[in-house]
Amino acid sequence: MRRISIILSLACVLAACSGKSGNDVEKGMTANIATDSVSDKIAEVTVMPLVKRVFNHEIVSNGKLNAREKVDVNFQSPGLIASIYVKNGQRVAKGQKIATLDAYKLENQLAKEMNAVASARLEMQDVIIGQGYDPDHLEKVPDEVLKLARLRSGLEQAELSLASVKRDINEATLVAPISGIVANLSAKANNMSSSSEPLCRIINDGAMDVEFSVLESELAMVKQGDKVAVAPFSGGESHQGRVSEINPMVDDNGMVKVWATVDGGKGLIDGMNVRVSVKRAVEDALVVPKSAVVLRSGRQVVFTVSGNKAMWNYVTTGFENLNEYTVTDGLSQGMTVITSGNVNLAHEAPIRVVEK
Repeated sequence: MRRISIILSLACVLAACSGKSGNDVEKGMTANIATDSVSDKIAEVTVMPLVKRVFNHEIVSNGKLNAREKVDVNFQSPGLIASIYVKNGQRVAKGQKIATLDAYKLENQLAKEMNAVASARLEMQDVIIGQGYDPDHLEKVPDEVLKLARLRSGLEQAELSLASVKRDINEATLVAPISGIVANLSAKANNMSSSSEPLCRIINDGAMDVEFSVLESELAMVKQGDKVAVAPFSGGESHQGRVSEINPMVDDNGMVKVWATVDGGKGLIDGMNVRVSVKRAVEDALVVPKSAVVLRSGRQVVFTVSGNKAMWNYVTTGFENLNEYTVTDGLSQGMTVITSGNVNLAHEAPIRVVEK
């Protein structure tokens, strides 16, 4: 009997302990389930007030740089290149010596032409004497007689030949017609100069034009004087400029050519491919970040806050840049727009606003 009593006592104690532990676990599980359920239903979002402000509209296009001033230089007459004084990439000043031809033959020709002029002058004096005038006082010789004497003596032709040789000697030294950077130099000393190909090109990189295209639908957004930012595809800093010309014609691809002027500088090279960003300030625009706009059934939607719920608003967007849209329909100033946490939101879903 004593053994049975002990067993019964132990069974009661275990039952009491077991009942208490089960209730505690059940309460904890219920609390956790409730917490998880609430956590799943309430989305955490960030918001911003919707106000009218200036919107920086931006059109991005690809373009090509062209130096505004560039000149191909070459010798006027072919000859043996004696010396080249510059190299590619070197900056030169206007009038700086670039190259010279071997002038030996030209100097000999110059001496011959000078002798021919001297001989012709003696012949002219004989003609003037024959006409009864003093060759030492040419001012007293009538113009018609003097002209006849020059022709008969050959002085007229001799002086023209001398002038031609002097010009050839001057052109045997090639100088920079403008200040700039030397490019496309491939000629070598002790080789003949080419009469068909330039010796080199001088590029003035002080001001450049960038040519790019915009869509026909974007043409109304581009005006002369608009600011542009030009950056090389290869990387580097952006350079500022302004739209200078707009071609009043649409090509077969629906594109319109536009030109902008940009100051040259480090990293910009003639013929370089660049990324062009045209910027305009649009006044009094309702602006939302792109993260605020989501798609629902193929339409743009922005969620706003009403109390502690998210409200679904169909919107129409207008201009855009890299980070923002303007909203032309569907929202009004003063609304509170949800900017993040909106990807899986539904209409009238409960929300909790958190700080960014």
